[in-house]
Amino acid sequence: MEYMNDLNEAVELLWGKLEGWGDSIVLMLPNLFVALVLLIITFYVAGFVRDWVGKFINRFSHSAALNNLILTLFYIGMLLVGFFFVLTVLNLDKVVISLLAGVGIIGLALGFAFQDIAANFISGVIIAVQKPFGVGDNIETNDYFGTIERITLRTIDIRQVTGELVKLPNKMVFENPLTNFSVYGTRRIDLEVGVSYAEDLERVQQVVTEALEDVKNRVKTRNIEVMYDEFGESSINFKARFWVTYSRQVDYVSAKSDAIIRIKKAFDANDILIPFPIRTLDFGIKGGEKLNEQLEAITASMKNGQHLGGNGQ
Repeated sequence: MEYMNDLNEAVELLWGKLEGWGDSIVLMLPNLFVALVLLIITFYVAGFVRDWVGKFINRFSHSAALNNLILTLFYIGMLLVGFFFVLTVLNLDKVVISLLAGVGIIGLALGFAFQDIAANFISGVIIAVQKPFGVGDNIETNDYFGTIERITLRTIDIRQVTGELVKLPNKMVFENPLTNFSVYGTRRIDLEVGVSYAEDLERVQQVVTEALEDVKNRVKTRNIEVMYDEFGESSINFKARFWVTYSRQVDYVSAKSDAIIRIKKAFDANDILIPFPIRTLDFGIKGGEKLNEQLEAITASMKNGQHLGGNGQ
């Protein structure tokens, strides 16, 4: 009997709880309906506003990655606002406060755990806003040189001139020096050449200038400069400087090659010498003794040896 009484009390207690929950659900039905409608409206409005803002942003920003980031954050923000309103309608204000606190703590923890990723992400956003370079530009940074193939909010893809694809984190690109060779569409070639000390230097300047007049890709509006640089060991060295149009690295390389060919042909046609390196060989122990003197001494010694040998016979 006692066992049955305990069982009945447990059933009554459970039934009472169920009745209470049922009454609460009935009382909450209007709130649940309003919350459901509000949630549907939130999704609809967030999507509509995101599409409208996207059309507006595309007029001012041509970075697809940055535009998608802004639209995604905007969309998520509107959904969170609507979700918090839904919780308020359901009288779950304390849950809202707890969620906000939890989001803050989780965000702080993730910030410390993924600070490198966050740094790359922030650097990518700044690069997308400032636009120091674009897809197709030839750049050199962090000891890598090549053409930009893709820009994301995390990495920059560089195709090197030898074919390798390098994915550089945005943080490295943002924090280190970068040279963009494609900004102005032109580039100067400084070609080092040497001529013999016996040449007429003014005549050499004229010959080189005429030889480079029609060099490949040369910018005609810029003057050709032939400037003597130094007295070398076996030659007087100068730099031939001229500008070429530049969109790819092959423009620079082919123009430089063409310039070398033209200068060599012009020197051959005008009997201008590009000297080989000259070295002085010293055969003396103390130095200063010439090779011809040493050879003469050796020859004389050999003759004396042969003469003495002949007398002995």
